[in-house]
This record gives sequence, C-alpha cells and structure tokens, in this order.
Amino acid sequence: MSRSDGITAFDARVGDAELADLRARLDAARLPEAETVRGATGRRRWDQGVPLADLIDVAHYWRTGYDWRSFEDRLRRIGQFRTTIDGLGIHFLHRRSRRADATPLIMTHGWPGSVVEFIDVVDELANPVDDGAAAFHVVIPSLPGFGFSDKPSATGWGTEKIAAAWVELMGRLGYGRFLAHGGDWGGNITTVLAGRFPDHVLGIHTTFAEGPPGLSTDGLTPEERAWAEETADFWANRAGYAKQQATRPQTIGYALVDSPVGLLAWILDKFAEWSDTEDGPFETISRDRVLDDVTLYWLTRSGASAARIYAESHASLDPALRVEVPAAITIYPRDIEKYPRPWSEQRYRRIVRWRCPDRGGHFPSLEVPDLFVADLRAGLTEVLLAR
Repeated sequence: MSRSDGITAFDARVGDAELADLRARLDAARLPEAETVRGATGRRRWDQGVPLADLIDVAHYWRTGYDWRSFEDRLRRIGQFRTTIDGLGIHFLHRRSRRADATPLIMTHGWPGSVVEFIDVVDELANPVDDGAAAFHVVIPSLPGFGFSDKPSATGWGTEKIAAAWVELMGRLGYGRFLAHGGDWGGNITTVLAGRFPDHVLGIHTTFAEGPPGLSTDGLTPEERAWAEETADFWANRAGYAKQQATRPQTIGYALVDSPVGLLAWILDKFAEWSDTEDGPFETISRDRVLDDVTLYWLTRSGASAARIYAESHASLDPALRVEVPAAITIYPRDIEKYPRPWSEQRYRRIVRWRCPDRGGHFPSLEVPDLFVADLRAGLTEVLLAR
C-alpha cells in the first residue's frame, strides 16, 4: 500500500527456492586446509582469520538449524517500509512509540552490520518498560546497497548524500526535527547529519567520534595515548578489508555474492575480531543474530554493493566539518577506533556526555544490549536537556 508521502509498506519474504539454493551451496562448499596456527588458544586462534573448525561448525548450523523465517517475522512485527529518494529505493524499519512525549530517533548501522544491529533494542527504545524512561519513535534505514535498499547504479552515494537522504526520509515521516545515533559508517553519517543539518538534528549519540586529522598527542593522558596508538595500529595492520573494499569492491564482490561460505568468513572474521570476547563472537552475540546478518547479505546479493560504501567514502569525512548540536559520545573498550576526548572535542563542540563503559566492542547493541539501551537513553536525555 502506497501513501501520499511516497512511503510503501514492505514485507521481506524470500522464496523457498532461494533458501534451498543456499543450503545446497553450503552442502557443496569447498574448504581450504586448516590454518597453520593450530594449537593456539583464545584470540591467537584467529591470527590468520576464521579458524576452519569454527567455520565448519557455523556453516553446519546455517545449513541445518538456522531459521530465516523467524527473522522475517521479526522484521514484520517491527514494521518495515520503502520509499524512493533521489531515484533510489530505501528500505527502513519504523516503530512509532505509544508515548505522546516520544522523540524521533534515526539509527544508522555500519558495515558489516545491517538493520539486524538494532532489532533487539527497538522495542525497549520505543515503548520502555519503565514509564518514566525516555521513549523514541525509532527509524532504522538500510544503507544504500545494503539489505532491502536498492543498489546504486552509479557513483555518488557517499556519506554526504546519505545524510541528506535521511533528512528527506525523516521529513516524509513527519519528523522535521529528530535525534540521531550511529556507529561505524552510521557514526560517520550521524556526524555529517549533525554538522550539515543542525536545523533538523536536535542532537546525536555516537560510538564513533573522529576528530580532525593531524592532531598532536602532546598533553594526552597515558590512556588517551594508548587509544591513539591502538587506532593507528588498527589502520596500519588490521584494515586490509577496508583497503580492499575501498579500492576493489567489485573484485571481492564476486566471491561475496557467489559463495555463502566466503561471505560468512568475510563477515564472521569482523564479528570475532571487533567484539569484546576472548575466543570468538558467540560469547556475547548469538549465532542466530550473526546469521541473520550474513543471510540478509546473501539473499539480497549485497556483498559487492555494500562494500562500495568504502569506495565512495573511505577517509572522506570533511576535516573542516564541525558539530555544534549537543552530542553524547560513548567509547566501548574493545572498539576498533577510539579517539581521545581532546581530539573529539575539536570536531564535536558541545559534548554533553562522555562515557567509557567497562565492557563492549564494536557491536554494542548486539553484545551488551541492556547496557547499550541504558547508555543511549541517558545520552539522548542529556542531549535534549542541553538544547
């Protein structure tokens, strides 16, 4: 059903043949020999990437035990829609709160994430159990080229254009002014939203608070220096995936769209390395949630199109961009990029809340959902009070 504002109800229903094909491909998978770091324990097991035994175990569960239909039902219960902006179809989840005092909130995922990142927190954010807690009208779009959003057929859909599209999307929903949250690419887009559209953005919460480039480490505390060193080490030694997707997304895309095991390994590697765990991501994130995410990439054939966000926007955040609206920033201890507060303050000029929890990694809404919701709500409450 299409509305006068160009928004159409959407139902994610994949044919049985697609699921049967996935299982057949998994059954026929060709695997390499085991890694040569066998015998290592903990994180050392992952030094060469996803261990063969772990991959075999997850792939077997994907083929024999995982239920995609349960995820489809979950999306259906939240409420999902599509609309066309600048010629591109955008898929999004939308849960309106029952509360009259709720504030609109757009939540943007990153890579290798998707709307899956937020499905376990949307209900509590929209209709909190505690009547005294802040409530939100929650909007969760799929980035262009991700999930059930369309794939751009030409260049141009970088973070700046996406941020402008989110303003248009929120306006069509009747939300002329709104809050924004994001991490990873979602954090970058949230920063652009706040910096470019302060008349629409009431304030932001982000787990990604990159300062302008070229700042000195002079005057930083030992902990802040360690953060800067860890972030530099990540980009120097552990970011091959980003360089590949920024320079040759089409090349890696063939493997990601043609091989479910290849796609699983490419994404599972990041859930393992970037989460606050010691021996694999399933210490904190369920196999079903990881497979919801991987299966969404597989069924929508979005391995290449999602990778292109790196080609469009890698290292493209405007050095001169400043955020003047109130900002709440949370740095989780095992995230891959952690910027010292003095650096972040050079871009985010009104930081009203800064928190560093004692647990959590790059996917906090999946790893520590209760902590994430409490922190997000507290941060956005501070943001609204600061206006």
